[in-house]
Amino acid sequence: MQAMTDPDANGMRVAAIRGAVQAENSSEAVLSATEQLMHEIIEANELDPGLMISAIFTTTEDLDAEFPAAAARRMGLNDVPLMCAREIPVPGAMPGVIRVMLHTYVPVDRKVRHVYLGDTRNLRADLDAAQ
Repeated sequence: MQAMTDPDANGMRVAAIRGAVQAENSSEAVLSATEQLMHEIIEANELDPGLMISAIFTTTEDLDAEFPAAAARRMGLNDVPLMCAREIPVPGAMPGVIRVMLHTYVPVDRKVRHVYLGDTRNLRADLDAAQ
């Protein structure tokens, strides 16, 4: 799909959707957890992959077996620019966490739903109350 030059004229706006999931430190676990997270974000927000702008994935320091972006590629998101980075190693932070911030076009009137799976809901309990 061709990039929109004036999303407002098409009734669209840019949104940043956040999410997180935990995984063990193995290639398949990272890929599987990331795919699950991305599927949940896409479904919860009724997203069109052709309207995705970019995604930034981060992992906690203990996850180094695989790039989460590889899971997005495995899902077919080959035209979406993806980047992986490392979270700041804050003492006491939840281990084994994969986070994503997905930038996408959504209809102007659509409220986005951030997706935190499993224990990562504790990272943003405020969002559960708002949704």
